[in-house]
Amino acid sequence: MRKVLPLLLSILALPGWAASEGSRIQVTGEIIDTWCYYSGVMGGPDAVVGSAHHTCALWCSAGGIPVGLLAEDGTVYTVLKIAQDANSASGDTQLSLAAHTVTADGMLYERDGLKYLVVNEVVSDMDIVNATHEDYGTIPSFSFPEPK
Repeated sequence: MRKVLPLLLSILALPGWAASEGSRIQVTGEIIDTWCYYSGVMGGPDAVVGSAHHTCALWCSAGGIPVGLLAEDGTVYTVLKIAQDANSASGDTQLSLAAHTVTADGMLYERDGLKYLVVNEVVSDMDIVNATHEDYGTIPSFSFPEPK
């Protein structure tokens, strides 16, 4: 991922992105694990958020999977960068924010129906407010494959 991020950031600067020069936004939502959210490997979108998915989100982020910001309206923004840390699309910066609800101020870029967010500042960090362990336990039961 560390090799891909500079490429993604350089693409944002190319003339082909002229259709989306970026717009400043402030958005509140949960920092999510994009792999599990989009793939459905751990269950539906409601099962891969909050405290029940925190440990998995840490592993995916540490492994280089880009994180996303799941806004209150259900929009998912792929986070390319946080603050001045060019390597923050995964790694230590994201590890401290996994499953946290934050308000982020940054630049929104859109292409082919996808939304990308370059976060200038995390305005507020409300910690993990989506306590889903009561619903799913520490590992959702449906994440185990059915025996054949």
